[in-house]
Amino acid sequence: MPRTLGHVKSTALAHGTMAAMPPGTRARARAETTRAILDEARRQLAEQGAAALSLRSVAREVGMVSSAVYRYVASRDELLTRLIIEAYDAVGERAEAARDPQTPPREQWRAVWRAVRTWALEHPAEYALVYGSPVPGYAAPAETIPAAERVAVVLATIVAEHGDPAAGDGWPAVVRADVLPAVPPALVTPAVGAWTQLYGTVGFELFGQYENVVEDREAYFDAVAEAAATAVGLPARRAGRPDS
Repeated sequence: MPRTLGHVKSTALAHGTMAAMPPGTRARARAETTRAILDEARRQLAEQGAAALSLRSVAREVGMVSSAVYRYVASRDELLTRLIIEAYDAVGERAEAARDPQTPPREQWRAVWRAVRTWALEHPAEYALVYGSPVPGYAAPAETIPAAERVAVVLATIVAEHGDPAAGDGWPAVVRADVLPAVPPALVTPAVGAWTQLYGTVGFELFGQYENVVEDREAYFDAVAEAAATAVGLPARRAGRPDS
């Protein structure tokens, strides 16, 4: 068995040497081992899918005995939860960084949409984990919610600051208004519709539904983003302004 990071740490645990380390060193060693476990889990996620993810298999690949890995991750469900939170945070950070409040609203909107799509194309397995089919036997705990909301909060902020409530005329009031409390009530339903369009369009592209259907997927994606921006009442781009 290769002497991987996990093997070294588990051996240290077995001989009691990690317990003898200074507190700061122990914390760093624990963080490094936990990171190795999560990195290997992410690799297996990409190769085998979430349903096949096994904590024992992850432990074996990082060079740890299965009993040692439970000192870092208590169960497969906890491992999935950590991966889910990291994935939501990663795409959320992309969305937040993409939005420049100094640019016109539609440019902000399109930049956020593009950031989500780019992240998904770069991390298809993680996108599938959080936006694809549910993992059998797993129920995401409430601790995943703050990370899961980050992209929606960015989009809702743009709508709250720039959306024209008149655009909501004709939309049924079928979504709880407290879901997006900062958004004008008339725009809550179209805002949720836009959020659905974003993930649906990305998911269709990622999972192959556009094969032999959409010829220019980037242009199509931008067109859907523009239609969604109109639905939530974002002002049209000023005449003569270059489309970036």
